[in-house]
Amino acid sequence: MTQPSFETHDVFNQSPPFADVNLFTADRPLIDAVAAYGAAGTEPELAAFGALWGSAEMAEQGRLANENTPKLRSFDAKGFRRDVVEFHPAYHQMMARAVEAGLHNSTWTSEGRPRGAPSEVVRAAKFYIAAQVESGHLCPITMTRASVAALAAQPDLLAKTMPVIATRHYDAAFAPWWQKRGMTLGMGMTEKQGGTDVRANMTTAERAVDGYRITGHKWFMSAPMCDAFLVLAQAESGLTCFFMPRFTPDGAVNALRFQRLKDKLGNRSNASSEVEFAGAYAVRVGEEGRGIRTIIQMVQLTRQDCAISSAGLMRSGLAHALHHARHRSVFQKHLADQPLMQAVLADMALHVEATVALVMRLCRAFDRMPDDLKEAAYMRLLTPAIKYWVCKSAPPFLYEAMECLGGNGYVEDGILARHFRESPVNAIWEGSGNVMCLDVLRALSREADAAMAILKDLAADTNGLPGAAAAVAAIGQAFRRGDSERVARLAVEKLALLAAAAALNKVTPRHAELFAATRLAAVHPSMYGAVDLDPADIRDLLERALP
Repeated sequence: MTQPSFETHDVFNQSPPFADVNLFTADRPLIDAVAAYGAAGTEPELAAFGALWGSAEMAEQGRLANENTPKLRSFDAKGFRRDVVEFHPAYHQMMARAVEAGLHNSTWTSEGRPRGAPSEVVRAAKFYIAAQVESGHLCPITMTRASVAALAAQPDLLAKTMPVIATRHYDAAFAPWWQKRGMTLGMGMTEKQGGTDVRANMTTAERAVDGYRITGHKWFMSAPMCDAFLVLAQAESGLTCFFMPRFTPDGAVNALRFQRLKDKLGNRSNASSEVEFAGAYAVRVGEEGRGIRTIIQMVQLTRQDCAISSAGLMRSGLAHALHHARHRSVFQKHLADQPLMQAVLADMALHVEATVALVMRLCRAFDRMPDDLKEAAYMRLLTPAIKYWVCKSAPPFLYEAMECLGGNGYVEDGILARHFRESPVNAIWEGSGNVMCLDVLRALSREADAAMAILKDLAADTNGLPGAAAAVAAIGQAFRRGDSERVARLAVEKLALLAAAAALNKVTPRHAELFAATRLAAVHPSMYGAVDLDPADIRDLLERALP
């Protein structure tokens, strides 16, 4: 290709765009993890998805959706309240493609029952790929998928809504959900005074002839253009979950008053709102007073997706860094051939190998959970631990990927600056780090025998790996302490690292050995690349990361 020239200089030694890449077939760790955890034979479907989402066209849609942020229109031209949010067409294009692929419903049957293996693993692979292109639109996608678990507590409501949820049509029209070809659902839990402590919610629900009337507010309610929301409010018998549609049964706009859209660090393509309910119509989901138990079924699934999305962001950061290093020459050699850069990239590749293996192992547990008690226990204990470690790993990882590109990584012309701004959100939403640690402790206290059985399985799955036996002992000792909350972060991180080593050992045992040696047998340095890997292992990790 002819190099462009300017009057003062020639342009050369720049890496070409990382575009029109099949995001599945170019990712050997993903291919192997998908096969290892129950989805062998789905490669053609995932390759087609990877080709579409790796196209230059989809990358451009992701850029446009983030540079043209949503706008709140509270009133129409005549002064009537509408409370609608306008999105750029690129956002709708991303949503349409995600819905078409079933990211919002493919783990459920048309009746709203779990579809079973390998639907969770297959969907996770697609979700992981989509997150590499544009993450903001995945918020309503994941909430729609997860809401089905909560709606199951109200079978009559699930029976009404599931035929619309189960379609693969994206319908952006502002209209009653029952008139649409497809629908999305959001969630409103937190209030100004309580935040994570939803038991402090003050929003009230009063019985009415046709349901309930909700009065109060939500400090964070994401995706306000969803067709309905699951919200928590105080009913006569206590905190209760409600289904609140955008339109009342007679077709009138429901009394949801959006106050403003949040000005967020990242996640900018997605609208997050502050809202007031002025006697808004809603119907109950589950029993009165059991709202947390009802909505926690949804939260488990959104936490799962937080981990998958963060893994996808890190994978994208690695791929862009490695692509750049293979094309950029410094000191008469490509960056990818410089020993220091090789050490950095290989260490990052090892982290991604373990992360993708771990999230796919978690998704296998979700696949098998309905019929396998041990897998259900794994899901309950490990979901918060995995979310904690994977999501909190993403920001420093994305920073390192940016540094691999130097100044080119820091500017908004590329995708890494957006990934970096996006990366903290998954650790903060759906339960921050301390909340995840407390949830692990709760799982241990409620199911001590099952949790110990899982720890024994992890010990067996990591038998012989460097540092694994000591890690198992340290985890057990920490969780048996009377003041276990004081050391919960240390214990939960070590639990996640042990689970990652176990998951990777089923995929690529040599890399599980390397991961354990650098993460379990020793404290991993705070900087990537501060490890001593054999040159043959470096070559293998980098070739697997991006052929």
